[in-house]
Amino acid sequence: MSQQETHGFQTEVKQLLHLMIHSLYSNKEIFLRELVSNAADAADKLRYLALTDDALYEGDGELRVRVSADKEKGTVTISDNGIGMTRDGVIEHLGTIAKSGTKEFFNNLSGEASKDSQLIGQFGVGFYSAFIVAKKVVVRTRAAGHAVNEAVLWESEGEGSFNVETITKNTRGTEITLHLRDEETEFADEWRLRSIISKYSDHISIPVEMFEPGQPESEGEDGEKIAATEGTWKPMNKATALWTRNKSDITDEEYQEFYKHISHDYTDALKWSHNRVEGKQEYTSLLYIPAKAPWDLFNREHKHGLKLFVQRVFVMDDAEQFMPTYLRFVKGLIDSKDLPLNVSREILQDNQITKNLRQALTKRVLGMLEKLAENDAEKYQSFWAEFGQVLKEGPAEDFANKERIAGLLRFASTNDNSAATTVSLDAYIERMKEGQDKIYYIVADSHDAAVNSPHLELLRKKGIEVLLMSERIDEWLINHLTEFKGKKLHSVTKGDLELGSLEDEADKEAQEKVAEEAKPLVERIKSALGNKVSDVKVTSRLTDTPACVVTGEGEMSTQMIKLMQAAGQPVPESKPTFEINPTHPLVERLNNEADEQLFADWSNLLLQQALLSEKGSLTDPSAFIKLTNQMLMASFK
Repeated sequence: MSQQETHGFQTEVKQLLHLMIHSLYSNKEIFLRELVSNAADAADKLRYLALTDDALYEGDGELRVRVSADKEKGTVTISDNGIGMTRDGVIEHLGTIAKSGTKEFFNNLSGEASKDSQLIGQFGVGFYSAFIVAKKVVVRTRAAGHAVNEAVLWESEGEGSFNVETITKNTRGTEITLHLRDEETEFADEWRLRSIISKYSDHISIPVEMFEPGQPESEGEDGEKIAATEGTWKPMNKATALWTRNKSDITDEEYQEFYKHISHDYTDALKWSHNRVEGKQEYTSLLYIPAKAPWDLFNREHKHGLKLFVQRVFVMDDAEQFMPTYLRFVKGLIDSKDLPLNVSREILQDNQITKNLRQALTKRVLGMLEKLAENDAEKYQSFWAEFGQVLKEGPAEDFANKERIAGLLRFASTNDNSAATTVSLDAYIERMKEGQDKIYYIVADSHDAAVNSPHLELLRKKGIEVLLMSERIDEWLINHLTEFKGKKLHSVTKGDLELGSLEDEADKEAQEKVAEEAKPLVERIKSALGNKVSDVKVTSRLTDTPACVVTGEGEMSTQMIKLMQAAGQPVPESKPTFEINPTHPLVERLNNEADEQLFADWSNLLLQQALLSEKGSLTDPSAFIKLTNQMLMASFK
């Protein structure tokens, strides 16, 4: 029985295929690069599995990819003798596009073809690029080690469905035949295919072959007979692993094409580093910083890591052991001479060599980013816009490199009040006031909430710069990054402001005098608010606002509480410290209020206002509105 089945594509897949076919690609020849890259990956995977099971070669250990065309039929065929696919594998890999990523893909579409075409690479849909030029795609495949009658035929016209059928195939591997559209028959020309292969696939370490026909017996000019020659398959690419060549022999174009081959990204890399290390450990690394973040960068299931080769033999994709999680955007490979060929993930996790390589590669990437930030600030800002939030995970994860990572971070600040995150900690320190020994910062729900926070009033008056943080991860970051180059990071919403020598002596005396005179008022407010606050103090940070709430030293900040609650974690109950500004007209009016009930209501209203300003929300907003209306009505009498 052939077990023929028809499956429907997901609705989004059909929509995406239509989009790819009709509008996305201006550079249609890219389909061949993608299909050849996939075939080379299949050969690499077989080579690795055959290390422990030589029978998988089935007597044919010469791995290759072959490309052929038939002008009369209007077809192009790409075949390999790699690992192949089982029936389940075919349905899984050729029946869906980037698994659950299609919805996110459509959310990211802008409607501009040139921009949207760049998204394809981020969604890992290389195989489907075949439909750019083909009206019908037929795949015949047999997994290595499976019987000849367990092969699979997959067929689709890229519309609503695809057929899967069990067939017989004598050779292992995969053969993809593209039935070209009438307007795309240029790709059935062998010369055209040769030029595309040499352009995009020269770096692939597997031979990419095309058939050169033989010549019949003929007579030379002097009457001599020229013997007939048989047709042979000849490699069209250099078939030497790019990373094994000398850097001086590799062009930027070759580096970029290799990046696209290993990452399946359609945009050029931002920067790369190619290094051969000899000595105690011998390895070659080729690391790339992408220009664009993939759609699933923040997905917990997102696979990341480097391609691992051992003495040019492919071992595994996504070897995450060589790159910390906060650098998961880095693409590339490592080829080591020190790891065993039968390496497993368990060995990798416990191997000291692996740990040493991870440390060396991490430092290499941080060095690349430092050079980029130093030599091309504009390019670094484009990197930061894409990957800044991921890099902020670094100080918590990588204690050894905390200072270097901190130097790469960028923030908004009161220096220009712009929401653009362009200020480095080094730049902040350079602008610090004489006598300033702390880096002041504020974490808020949004940039507007941060820049307009009452906690900044005194610092603004004194011309002291404050870093403005408003991303969800900032509170997590700041809990692990407590100082930089000997300067402590100090929250303007926590504890005392601690201006130290920046505090003018005359101001200090005036502040102490106000605090002394306000003692009765402080006690009265304390009594009125009861257990709603942990303490009431005279503020040292406000100039134009009547009151604010602050978090005590060692207590959980409001932003951290929000993070914990969002993660479904239990949060310990905490009460804020209420700071009042006795020189503000509202507080002066409050001080003169004889009616204790009115005094308590006004005190509560000021507290609710301060909490709203700090948290952005209240636990009981209706009670606040009721109290506000009540106070307004009383003021009209």
